[in-house]
Amino acid sequence: MLRLGHRPKRDMRVTTHVGLVARAFGASGMVIASVKDEAIIKRLKRVCEVWGRRDFMVMDGINPLDYIKSWKDSGGLVVHLTMYGLHIDDVIDTIRSLNKDILVIVGATKVPRVYYEISDYNVAVGHQPHSEVAALAVFLDRLYSGKELKLIYSDAKLYIEPSPREKRVIVRDQPR
Repeated sequence: MLRLGHRPKRDMRVTTHVGLVARAFGASGMVIASVKDEAIIKRLKRVCEVWGRRDFMVMDGINPLDYIKSWKDSGGLVVHLTMYGLHIDDVIDTIRSLNKDILVIVGATKVPRVYYEISDYNVAVGHQPHSEVAALAVFLDRLYSGKELKLIYSDAKLYIEPSPREKRVIVRDQPR
């Protein structure tokens, strides 16, 4: 997942939540374009250490256009989440059937036109203003057909045991 337009002082919480959704919903990593933000990297790595996914890659300060071009050159697919794109229900089966590694672009500020042009798909989860956190969650959920919602990572120190009335947090001495 590539986060565009992150403003460290203003977007810290939302960008952190984008990273948490990416991790929890099955993405393999998060790239913060152009700017360095060690605080977000530390937060996400701390979550990965406790809840699993130590292999979740987090990078910052990356040139976004170079990263996208490299991704495409290696055979990957680029999906830009935008309310101006094609409706998710009209393209998700096609995207899934291509069976390629997918780089999902999520913006913070107004996204420059070049990203619409370089993307293989511009996808909308709705054609109304909405949260990029919600858009990423809906996209990944549809992409994985809901299977990611039951993931318990093998390297998790903690995980939740579902319960109708209690909070059940299981502590593992040794991750599996």
